[in-house]
Amino acid sequence: MSVKTICPAEGLKGEINIPGDKSISHRSIMLGSIALGTTEITHFLEGADCLSTIDCFRKMGVTIEKKPGRILVRGKGLRGLTAPTDTLNVGNSGTTTRLMSGILSGQNFPSVMSGDESLNSRPMKRIITPLNSMGAHITSLHDNGCAPLKVEPGVLHGIHYQSPVASAQVKSAVLLAGLYADGETSVTEPALSRNHTELMLQSFGADVTAIMHTDGTATAQVNPCEELFGQQICVPGDISSAAYFIAAALLVPGSELLVKNVGTNFTRAGFLEVCKAMGADITLLNQSYEGGEGRADILVRSSHLKATTIEGDLIPALIDEIPIIAVMASQAEGTTVIKDAAELKVKETNRIDTTTSNLKAMGGNITPTDDGMIIEGGTPLSGAHIQSFLDHRIAMAFSIAGLIAKGETTIEESQCVDVSYPEFYATLEECQK
Repeated sequence: MSVKTICPAEGLKGEINIPGDKSISHRSIMLGSIALGTTEITHFLEGADCLSTIDCFRKMGVTIEKKPGRILVRGKGLRGLTAPTDTLNVGNSGTTTRLMSGILSGQNFPSVMSGDESLNSRPMKRIITPLNSMGAHITSLHDNGCAPLKVEPGVLHGIHYQSPVASAQVKSAVLLAGLYADGETSVTEPALSRNHTELMLQSFGADVTAIMHTDGTATAQVNPCEELFGQQICVPGDISSAAYFIAAALLVPGSELLVKNVGTNFTRAGFLEVCKAMGADITLLNQSYEGGEGRADILVRSSHLKATTIEGDLIPALIDEIPIIAVMASQAEGTTVIKDAAELKVKETNRIDTTTSNLKAMGGNITPTDDGMIIEGGTPLSGAHIQSFLDHRIAMAFSIAGLIAKGETTIEESQCVDVSYPEFYATLEECQK
């Protein structure tokens, strides 16, 4: 167990590079493994979650090599995976578990996935239900809707799944299973969730269609596939990781920070919309696209923030950034309301509870609600003893809060940031020099 001490900061300056996007890194390994040929991945995120994905596919016979600055995946084709001789250890990674369930559903061998205590308490019925309705055979070994999950061979049929939640993990699991189905598979969501799976499937040669409906719902559909083909993937910087440094530069007086090579996919960029609504001084530079994924350098200057309301279709585009948004809101002028965010309850922690308890510990004025929180702004924060609850996003959000608090802030079990951003604290120190 590690404890990190955070002290108040003066202006943040300079340029920083953000690690590769976690969502895209996961998917690049998965699709590269079931494609024919070699997939070359640059700027891959070597966080604990993505390394769990690599480990799982290596156990199914895929050769994955780490070279300087790149990862090479020697794909075995859509039906070339081999039965693992041991349980597939997914660590703390919900993305690995849920997306891989879709791929494993189409295999001709049984497998078992299990993770750490936190992962094995997270809900998996949301993917078990649609996948089993396709003909998969997935069972929760403890009969509680959680991992460990056993996946046995089945004959998959195309379905149209009406998802009750806008979840990229649910959508992706069904679409990946749809590659092995006997007909078209589609998922309709109440709002569009992040679309990395659809974009990457298209680049690997799958027949994928995305439809936005006039009522705000969104449908993604995939046709059965004979083969996928290896690609070159340059992973953009993770906007969820960039959010902490953007927030820090906005909150710490006298800051000017350039955050380089950040992914700006519109299904992920809700955080930037919120920053603009709060009056943030943010400029996007050097904008470009590669593989359908937008990216830009983001210039941030300290700003006087004002409160806003965050709700509806915007929530799926910023769900992971809500803890750091709550920290920003605590310093904004007025009352910020976050609602329609019940998905926060099924993350690594119940982030409504963990964000509320830690912000209150620092003197923030925050009220939890059933689907979000209400934050009264303009409240000075004081250093406090912060429980990360082994949730990387809680640890990072309250590390940033510590930069503007009076006195020292300590982050318990700070090593949990390794899940998505192993260099987080080193980068934080770098931009304070």
